Amino acid sequence: MQQSAVPELAHTHTHPIHWLATATAVAGVVALSSVLQPESATAAQAPGTAPKSAPAAAAPPATTGVDFPLDCGPVKLVVAKKATGDLDGDGRPETVAVVHCDAGMSTPPDGVYVLTQGAGAPHARVVATLVDPKDRTKVTDLAVRSGTVRASLLGYSTPDVPTCCPDVTDNAKWQWKNGAFVRSTPSEARSV
Repeated sequence: MQQSAVPELAHTHTHPIHWLATATAVAGVVALSSVLQPESATAAQAPGTAPKSAPAAAAPPATTGVDFPLDCGPVKLVVAKKATGDLDGDGRPETVAVVHCDAGMSTPPDGVYVLTQGAGAPHARVVATLVDPKDRTKVTDLAVRSGTVRASLLGYSTPDVPTCCPDVTDNAKWQWKNGAFVRSTPSEARSV
C-alpha cells in the first residue's frame, strides 16, 4: 500500500459532531438576522425642498377641426400624411400635414401646411403653407427631423403633362429661419 504525501486532515472526514456544529451555526445566523433588521428605507426630501416634476410634454396639434385653405367643393378633404416636431425651437411641437381633395380619379395635388395650437384654443390653425396645391405637386414622403421638414415631391415638367403621370421628382426641405420657413432643395429636381 502506498501512503499519501499529504497528511490526513481532521476535517476531511465528517462526524456527527461536525453536522451538529454546522446546524447550530446556521440557526444562530438566522436567529440573529431576524433580531438585527436594518432600518426602513425612506425617500424623504430634505426639509424645505419641494419635489420638482418634469414639465408635461405638449401634445402635437391635431388635424381635426382645422380650416385648411383648400376648396374641395362637394368632395371631402383628406389628410394623407402628417409629421410632428418642434420646428421653431419654442419647446412645443407643430404638426405638418399633407392634404388633398378626395378625387376619385387622377392624382389630386397636395398642399403641405404647418399647424400650431395656442393654449386654450379649441383647434389648431394653419400658420404656413409649404406646398400650395396650385403647384400641382404630389407628396410621396414626409418627415420632421431636428426641426427640419423634409418631403419627396412629384411634379410636372410642363402644364401639358396629364395629372395622372407626374414626370419630375424633387426632394425639398424647409427650416424656420428669421420668422419664416425657408425652402432649400438638397438635390436638383430630376425627370422620371
